[in-house]
Amino acid sequence: MHPVLFRILGKEIYSYGAMAALGLLAAILTWQWLDRREDRPPGFAADLGFWLMVSGIVGSRVTYVMANWSYYRSAPLEIIRIDQGGLIFYGGLILGATALALWARHHRLPLWHAADFAIPGLAIGHALGRIGCFLNGCCYGRPAGEAWCGIAYPPACEPGRLFPGVPLFPVQLIESACLLAIWTALLVAYRRRHKDGAVFALYLVLYPPCRFLLEYLRGDERLSWFAIDAAQGISLALLAIGIALFVFLPRRKFTPPLR
Repeated sequence: MHPVLFRILGKEIYSYGAMAALGLLAAILTWQWLDRREDRPPGFAADLGFWLMVSGIVGSRVTYVMANWSYYRSAPLEIIRIDQGGLIFYGGLILGATALALWARHHRLPLWHAADFAIPGLAIGHALGRIGCFLNGCCYGRPAGEAWCGIAYPPACEPGRLFPGVPLFPVQLIESACLLAIWTALLVAYRRRHKDGAVFALYLVLYPPCRFLLEYLRGDERLSWFAIDAAQGISLALLAIGIALFVFLPRRKFTPPLR
């Protein structure tokens, strides 16, 4: 694992922050690719990326701090150290969805069209962010036993201290691979969509089941509700919303002007 990628003038550059920045760049490039035949204002994709990045990071961090308040209560200055990890994706997704609704209204775009446009970029950004989790040593898996894919962490990171020399499931890389496949499916679906909201609904049908199953392989501490953890409960709710969108969204499609 490489929590610190390199140093510049004595300043440590963390792999988690670097992969998050790379994920944002990949998201913006994805939106520019989707936008290449449509007549959008200059800076349209970068503007979307800025607001989703800010809202996503704030929502993810606030959720993580709330879930680990017993630690941050005694170390408040650590709250802003997002470069070292500590984000909960679903918190960012919820606040990001709110920011997207305001952004769509500002640009006078139908909400579901904006959601279809935004969601492929989110998928690729999330995929690269999970690689950052792997390099940072967070969001690790449980002991893999005899499974061929197990990876033992060095003692310098948390999973290495908790499970010295024990191979763990690389859930971060598995989730990243799932998100790359979902990203590809969303790009294809965006060009073939027949109604606004269909691509966003497809994401809600594809990603939450993957996350639900991968939670069983997680080895870090999880907030649980009865027989499932919090992330699994949210996954089930989002899957239900995705199915409902497929069924009830009107067959209406907004087409931006072509160049």
